[in-house]
Amino acid sequence: MNALNQQARERLAERLDAYGLTADALAANWIDGRFVEGEGELVTLMDPVTDAPLLSYRDAGAARVEAAASAAERAQREWMALTASERGRRLYRAATGLDGHEERLAGLESLIAGKPQRDCLGEVGKVREMFEYYAGWCDKQHGEVIDVPSSHLNYVQRVPYGVVGQITPWNAPLFTCGWQLAPALAAGNGVVLKPSELTPITSAILARLLERAGELPPGLINIVNGLGPSTGAALTSHPAIAKLVFVGSPETGRRIAEAGASRLVPSVLELGGKSANIVFADAALDDAVAGAQAAIFAAAGQSCVAGSRLLLQESVAEAFLARLTQAVKAIRVGLPDDPAARMGPLQNAAQYRRVQQLIEQALAEGATLLAGGERPAELPDEAQGYFLAPTILGDVTPEMRVASEEIFGPVLSVLTFRDEAEAVALANGTRFGLAGAVWSQDTGKALRVAHQLRAGTVWVNGYKSINVMSPFGGFGDSGYGRSSGPDGLREYTTTRSVWVETAPQASVAAGYGSS
Repeated sequence: MNALNQQARERLAERLDAYGLTADALAANWIDGRFVEGEGELVTLMDPVTDAPLLSYRDAGAARVEAAASAAERAQREWMALTASERGRRLYRAATGLDGHEERLAGLESLIAGKPQRDCLGEVGKVREMFEYYAGWCDKQHGEVIDVPSSHLNYVQRVPYGVVGQITPWNAPLFTCGWQLAPALAAGNGVVLKPSELTPITSAILARLLERAGELPPGLINIVNGLGPSTGAALTSHPAIAKLVFVGSPETGRRIAEAGASRLVPSVLELGGKSANIVFADAALDDAVAGAQAAIFAAAGQSCVAGSRLLLQESVAEAFLARLTQAVKAIRVGLPDDPAARMGPLQNAAQYRRVQQLIEQALAEGATLLAGGERPAELPDEAQGYFLAPTILGDVTPEMRVASEEIFGPVLSVLTFRDEAEAVALANGTRFGLAGAVWSQDTGKALRVAHQLRAGTVWVNGYKSINVMSPFGGFGDSGYGRSSGPDGLREYTTTRSVWVETAPQASVAAGYGSS
């Protein structure tokens, strides 16, 4: 065990101890208002910085999922027995559970996910925003009255599903946990959530803080940590789960949707992306250069909305790339607790190897390495983890895998175009449709192009602006359904139509219709 890994394990133990947890026998699940140890096989997580063991816990297993679902069913009934206004007050108080825990939560997230701690701290703030926002929606989910052509009063209610199952990814576990929990609870549901097996702990601790600060019924939020084939399969197949919500890869998303469809359970899928960042010759190039860096190199490219395809108009491509390749040299790749680091390691070894293989294949197919492609030289010798310098590939063609597949790493593929039509065709030339951006000082042109992009989110002269008030989701292999905003709330309810006969003498129709 090298010194860096030893320090990480010590920091981890200290932060876990603050919540009454120990790294040696980690009770990784939060079920029915308490931490619970899993019953399955031992899962060992590696330190992204050093590639040495960091933490072990036991797979939750089917019995723990059963306990979580039962607790959620009971707590959901208790939750819905409260008035909508009271639920709102409690959700708002739940957000205060983060007070004083921001640094510790961000530190845990940074250790396990390998992200710069300052980035994780910002994500904790986004979780709080989400709960404050949806707390205000609890008593504003109004139904409607339908003016039916009969003597009936017909009104429609929006009602919760009951218990929803949620599965979140390893790239932003705390952030995605909070962003899915808040609307589900505001809509009146109980939750059983499984984080990625690679990033446990922070979701369970978040659930504890929220439940206790908000005086939420014990069991309203349940976190089960474990492997997909065991814990994940038990969750998606459990009869109490009335809706499935998944954030992750298209491959796994298909399996989740199939599992739900086999039980006639609906799902929301927030999947991958291959977002096009389009720069026209008339763009403010300095701003676009800064935007291109943030689009792909933030979070080491491990973001579903990463601008991994840079589309440059031919007349400015050479000048733009000269500025960009010079700018990326200033991006500091460092240890996650380094305040100056803008990029940390990738989260896991399998993803690191995949990114390296995609780079190698692109070069073999004729792409040009303009920057990066290797381990940064400035790192300490003991940091033998999953670090990769910001990488730029030029001479990329649409047929290459790096131009069509989600890389999920700090790798930018550069393509060129002649005019608007070609830019739109290239941008829409993948099976994904999550996000995209257009840079141009011609507002008319920027909007014309933006409106033609097959993407759920489009930015004009900017990148990666996301807010709890605005819907988020994609088309095609980027999934379906929406998170955040009023649309995200509606995903967690369904409708009930109530017919009340108002005539002095009721008439009962033998068949359909009573007009």
